[in-house]
Amino acid sequence: MKNKLIAERLKPLQKEIKKFYQKIEEFDRIVIYRHNKPDYDALGTQLGLVEFLKDNYPKKEVHYVGDDHVSLTGRCFRSMEVLPREWFNEPFLAIFVDTSKFDRVGLADEFESFKKAAYQIKIDHHPNVDPYGDLQIVDTSMAAAGELVADMLLLSEKKISKKSATELYKAIVGDSGRFLYDSVKTSTFETAKLLLEKGLNLSKIYAEMYNQKLSDLEITAYVMKNYRVTPHGVAYYVLDDAALQKFHLPPERGKDNVNVFAHFDGIHAWCSITEDKKKGEWRVSIRSAKDSIEEVAMRHNGGGHAQASGCKIKSFDEVKNLLNDLDKLFA
Repeated sequence: MKNKLIAERLKPLQKEIKKFYQKIEEFDRIVIYRHNKPDYDALGTQLGLVEFLKDNYPKKEVHYVGDDHVSLTGRCFRSMEVLPREWFNEPFLAIFVDTSKFDRVGLADEFESFKKAAYQIKIDHHPNVDPYGDLQIVDTSMAAAGELVADMLLLSEKKISKKSATELYKAIVGDSGRFLYDSVKTSTFETAKLLLEKGLNLSKIYAEMYNQKLSDLEITAYVMKNYRVTPHGVAYYVLDDAALQKFHLPPERGKDNVNVFAHFDGIHAWCSITEDKKKGEWRVSIRSAKDSIEEVAMRHNGGGHAQASGCKIKSFDEVKNLLNDLDKLFA
């Protein structure tokens, strides 16, 4: 029996979702993509959908590609596949999840295999600023792309295995800030409940997602000793190349401690600022307790969500401008 809450929520997308399943039936070769430098949502949604397709369409060839994550791969998610170049010479269906812009598609190597796809489907919860592909299934009210995909799969009444449900649950937890962000709705909890009913091991899931090594305490201690707070309550810390070298930390992990400041009175937003010397840029991850910081991130060539955004900045002077813009939000 179909869940009424999910069915009502997906009603505006019913034609697109019907087309999605038609294309699944049509193609025997399918590749699932997601954005580069993946997070919990990108990886969880990608792998959750892969498991669903393999379970329900065992005769189809289903693959997943992209760049591995510096810490999540191996700890929380399995490594990506690397397909030979010639595999993409025959017709295949490409499905892109959690990827707002076409140029953010993550690849296993440098060649742009996705451009060879006979049909392309975009499934996302970010604003559809780049409506690429032959079919777009976009719902910005969802807390995570994993929530949208989970609802689509639950509505189909096909088999959702414990393995598939586990990956999708990780996606939702990761992009909702453990259900703390305003993007979480009643239906988000309904989706999580239905996934939990597949027999998920919550303690194992949260251990994989958030347990850290004892050596990581040194980095946290450094952050707590060197953070700053702007006049109107924006906390931030800076990890320049020297600090990264000291802790043997890759730039991708610079944001690991960004949520250390999440629950202090008087702090309205918080940021990690990490130097990527090799690329000549600063990576900024921004979080907010309540107010939207997305517009400020977009102003500095970034974006994301109301309470979780980021951007890449070429000079530290521009980083200072970003901090000033954030501070003005709370003046």
